[in-house]
Parts: sequence; C-alpha cells; structure tokens
Amino acid sequence: MARTYRNLYPEVGSFENLLLASRKAHRGKRYRPCTLAFNFQLEDELLRLREELLDGSYRPGPYRDFLVQDSKPRMISAAPYRDRVVHHAVMNVIEPIFDSSFIQDTYACRKGKGMHAALLRFRRHLARHRYVLKCDIRKYFQSIDHEILRSLLARRIGDRKLMELLSRIIDSRSEPTEAPKGCLEREEGLDPVERKRGIPIGNLTSQFFANLYLDRFDHWLTEDLRAGPYLRYADDFCIFGDDKNWLAQVRGAIMEYLGGLRLTLHDGKSRIYTLREGVEFLGFRHLPGRVRIRKENTKRFRQRMRRLERDVALGRTTHERVRASVVSWCAHAAYADSLGLRAKLIPSYVFAGGGRA
Repeated sequence: MARTYRNLYPEVGSFENLLLASRKAHRGKRYRPCTLAFNFQLEDELLRLREELLDGSYRPGPYRDFLVQDSKPRMISAAPYRDRVVHHAVMNVIEPIFDSSFIQDTYACRKGKGMHAALLRFRRHLARHRYVLKCDIRKYFQSIDHEILRSLLARRIGDRKLMELLSRIIDSRSEPTEAPKGCLEREEGLDPVERKRGIPIGNLTSQFFANLYLDRFDHWLTEDLRAGPYLRYADDFCIFGDDKNWLAQVRGAIMEYLGGLRLTLHDGKSRIYTLREGVEFLGFRHLPGRVRIRKENTKRFRQRMRRLERDVALGRTTHERVRASVVSWCAHAAYADSLGLRAKLIPSYVFAGGGRA
C-alpha cells in the first residue's frame, strides 16, 4: 500500500520554499511587468503570501484568458503572478511524492522526459511493430472531474490543510456540466450537472494534475491488461503491436475504463495506424524512412517571424529575442528531416538595419 504523507503544509508555506518558488516562477519571465512588480518588493510579497497560507486566508485570484492558435484554437488561462509562485511552492513539495510512482513511459512535464524524449521512444517502437493504436482524449483538461482528482491526491496526501489548498486551486476554474455520453453519470449520489469539471490549460499544477489523473489508467493498461509497448504524452497515448484485432479489443477496453473517469476518446483521432499511411504524433508526421514537420507548425513559424520583423522595426523587441526564437524552432525542427526547409526559411527574414536572425 502506498505511503500517506502528513504534516506537509508547513513545508509548503515556509519562507525558504516560497523563495525557491519565486525563482522558478520568474524563469524566462523576469522582465514582464507583473514579475518586476512582485520582485520589486520580493521579501514583503513572500511574507504576505506566507502569512495568508499559514492562516488559511489565501485565495486564488482571477485568471486572464487568451486564445492561442496551435493545431487548433486553445484557451490558455494565466493565473496572477503571486498564484504562480504558490503553484511552484506546492509542486516543490508534492511532485516528488507522486512522480516516483508514475510509469516510465509518461513524458509530459517531467524531469528528464519531455516531448523530444517521447518522440525518440515513439520512433523506436514504430519501427519495430506493424501497427500503432493512437488515441486522443476529447477535451481532456476541460473534462477532468474535480472529485475524482481530489480522491487521487488524497491517496497520498494526509494533510488536511494542504488538501484544502489543493482544492482551492482545483476549484479556481471549473465547468459544471453533464458527463460525456458513455461515462458514469451518477456517482456518490451527485447529479451530473453538480459535478465540477475542468482545470485551466496553462497552470503548472494543471500539467501535474493531468499526469496524475491518468496514472492509474497507465498502470491498468500496462500491468493488468499487459498492453504495450505503450507511451503517453499528456492526453495523447500510443499502444504498439503486431495483432490488429488485439489492438481493436484494447481500444474497446480503454473506452470503457475512461468512462469511469468521465473521459471519452476523440473518435476522429483514436484509431489503428500503419507506418505506411503515416502517423501524426506531437507535431510531426512519421512516414517510412522520413519524418516531416506538420504544415501548421511551419505556418505558425512564418507568422511568428513576420510578427518579429514588425516588432524589431518598431523597437518593441530585440535581436536577442529573435535569435532565441529561431534557435528554439530550429532545434525542434531538427527532429524531422527538415534541413532543406530550414535552409530555405531562415535567410528569408530580414530584421531592422538589414540584420538577420
């Protein structure tokens, strides 16, 4: 039986932990106005947060929502900066407790893992098997059930005050809606419209909650069902095999299991593929003998470069920021057969004064 951890709350609210959390929160964002304002009176801000946490008066602030255009429009919710410090303070304490129990082949937002490690693992498995069952959960973050999530946290956390803080973070954004078709619609005497669902895309805690919510599913699939090889990145997961009929049976079992978590598979994206027809995974299209970047990814890079050209001309950004953006995209694109594409794209953008990125 997994160990239950108690008396964690004083560690979360300690000044040392909050100071460490503030340093993590401002990485890559130290010159933003909200960060500068907080850090201008850093000690006072941290002492105020510590007092609110310890006396129980802390409450999350309102989110700032904005749309980003990825492969599809996504609503990102940005928490106030002081709340982001609290998120880091919480994660400093609870993430090590849970991460050690996660399976090795879940890759999103974990130390030593990440997207590119998942891509390399995916390609190795794809090269060794005839089929891959690739699944995508429909509106995953918006569908996470608050009561189920709380119960998963409470299995390891026996600290009442910490659970109250986690509940406030979980309930800071919710969508009380009916359960998706095929899910369990009545549990614990609650009507489905009373069940709160949804966590904001953008929170550090949400990334962790997304891993935790499917942790028992990962263990069930790999240990009880013995399906595999298997890997998961957030709500995208793949099962590899050489028996198409067996993979079809696994898909049916997965749909039934996820129903108990109030989740459903995305019908159009959850099916069995072969390498010959091409498989899209984490922004790349994998084909026999080659890997291509998705057209949407290249389109977004072109748009970002045009925007940066304008910003440099107007003095709103620096060549250093442009260079960092180009280097970041090139490092990502290098995981595909993209040398010719990069050689064509990069010299085509000229910035203020004729300088090139």
